[in-house]
Amino acid sequence: MTFDDFNLSKNADGLLPVIVQDATTLKVLMLGYMNREAFDKTAAEGRVTFFSRTRRELWTKGETSGHFLNVRKMFADCDADTLLIQADPVGPTCHRGTTACFDTPDDEGFVRSLSRLIAERHSEMPDGSYTTRLFVKGPKAIAKKVGEEATEAIIEAVDGNKDRFVYETADLAYHLLVLMEAMGCSIEDIERELALRHK
Repeated sequence: MTFDDFNLSKNADGLLPVIVQDATTLKVLMLGYMNREAFDKTAAEGRVTFFSRTRRELWTKGETSGHFLNVRKMFADCDADTLLIQADPVGPTCHRGTTACFDTPDDEGFVRSLSRLIAERHSEMPDGSYTTRLFVKGPKAIAKKVGEEATEAIIEAVDGNKDRFVYETADLAYHLLVLMEAMGCSIEDIERELALRHK
């Protein structure tokens, strides 16, 4: 695919609209624009580069924040006037520190919301928070707690007690999310690993 494959005659500015989507979760992350130079740079380097309409210059997403968008696949739409890039984001995409530039309601699910809250607790370390106490104790203590909760979930499963299994599994999931945060690991990291195994 080259820039010349696109039909930009309807676009007065001659720029190619680009939708960026998380290659693993399929969440729409942002919209940007490319000229020929930005397209060629993106294709050559594997990192999304846009053309800034306000600054009238190229900018590689993440060049100042380190939150790059690493290209996995690129697709032209049916009219060949828009580009879809599936990318692996490194950190949040939006300048606000959010996963995406679109505030789509509840599409990330409660587990992702909880993961974000845990990350905030880790950053702010508020007094009186159980999560803060876990981070103070460190990864070794958190890992021990994950093991305890896993054992409790296993016991309830073996006993066939569904309600207690759900309860203990919720404890396990929470403590595992805390351990992931302590280890600098995100849900997206786990999804990417699972997707690689699925291939």
